[in-house]
Order: sequence, then C-alpha cells, then structure tokens
Amino acid sequence: MLEVQQLTVAYGQRKVVDGVSFTVSPGQWLMLVGPNGAGKSTIVSAISQGAAYSGRITFDGRDLSRLPAAQRAQRLGVLSQSHAVGYAFTVEEVVRLGRYAHRRGLFSPPPEEDQEAVEEALAATGLLPLARQSVLTLSGGELQRTFLAQLFAQRPRLLILDEPSNHLDLVYQQQVFDLIRQWLRQPGRAVLSVVHDLSLARAYGTHALLLNAGRAVAQGPVSAVFTREKLQSVYGLDVYAWMTDMLRQWTAAEGGGTT
Repeated sequence: MLEVQQLTVAYGQRKVVDGVSFTVSPGQWLMLVGPNGAGKSTIVSAISQGAAYSGRITFDGRDLSRLPAAQRAQRLGVLSQSHAVGYAFTVEEVVRLGRYAHRRGLFSPPPEEDQEAVEEALAATGLLPLARQSVLTLSGGELQRTFLAQLFAQRPRLLILDEPSNHLDLVYQQQVFDLIRQWLRQPGRAVLSVVHDLSLARAYGTHALLLNAGRAVAQGPVSAVFTREKLQSVYGLDVYAWMTDMLRQWTAAEGGGTT
C-alpha cells in the first residue's frame, strides 16, 4: 500500500527527518511515536505533500508526488491536530466536503453515491442527530468526530492522522480511537497516526515506528518496538517503570490504600 523510501526533510542545513523508510500494509495501524522534535508530524506533512522532501513515497506503486491532488485524496485521508472553524456550516455540510475529491469537475453534479457516503459517515460517527447543527456549537469531541466523518465520507484507503485526539477529554479520546479501529476493520484499509500517548499507541496500534531526532530507531509490531530498552534509549526514561507506577496509583486508590 504505502511505501516510504529514504525520506529526508531539511530546513536549511538542519535535517528534521533523516533517511526514514517504512511501509504500511492493509489491515495495519502504524503508530509514529517518539519525543518532541522526533520528526513525526513532518513525516505526515511530507506524505500528504505539504512539505518538500527527498526520497520516494509511493501508494500502490505510484509516486504520490506525481498524482493530482484529487487522485491523492481518493486514496489518502488526512486529519490534522486541530481545526479552526469560523463558518456556520452544518455538520452534514462539513462532512459532504469530503466528497469533492470524487467530483469530475467543479460544476459537475454530485455522484449518486455522495449522499450514501455522507449518511454512512454520519451514522458511523454517531452524528446523525447533529447533522443539521452548526459546527460552531459543537464540543471539541463532536467537532473532531465531524472531521473524522468527513474523512470517512471521502472513502480513502489510508487514514493519516496527526494526533487525532489531541486536547480531547478522555471520553472523546476513546470515542475517536474506537471509531478509527472500527473503520479499519473493513478490508483493504490502513491507518498511520502520530501519537504522543504511548498507552494509546500500544492499545490500538498493530505496528509502530519509533523515532528520535529525525531517525528511525525501531519499527515492526508494537510488542517488538515497545520494549523497555528501546523506549528508554529514546525517551531517557524507564517508561515501563513509570507506567507501572502510574497504574499502581490507581490500583492503590481503588483498593483504599495509600502511596
């Protein structure tokens, strides 16, 4: 599906991504993890053709840099960290924007499957009751689900997500990640996402790419990447001990103990 070969992104003399290679296959959810400044969001930007790069990025063997924007959008759906909304579109109108990649021309009538795709996306994200509501009135979690529904309506084969639950409360984090997992269950789909929370990455990811200072440190199944030694080498912290201690706080509180 997606193949990234020797991806390098430089700003002046500084390489923020340095020779990173990886693949994403159908059925996989690849988590890009690493400390701040590791190059995670820059990789997402390069794949979505928002940052100049050297190397090669292909989807089903076709060079993404040579594909027209509409054809890329039919294959890849990109969700950024946050959305600045300053217009009073309804939820349904925002979701319908995901269908523009499938238009034959600017003034061509919408394909017959547009309404079906929009309704399926609204239903999948639980937004049918809010379809006629202005996005200006939504909570943060509802707004993020709206833009996720827009991607679902777009019907790409690969979702590319940059911190999809950033700044969301716990309940909305769970909702968003569960929705993505449900979407991924359909054949021929895959997900690539930037995630800072290692617990979420471990709980939902099938594979991981561990980055540090723009370079790939480890990649493969999550269980093989999230080892005590590899994580400590990147974060400078015994992540296992830290997570275990955090769990102990909850366990002790539930049992009525003290720490």
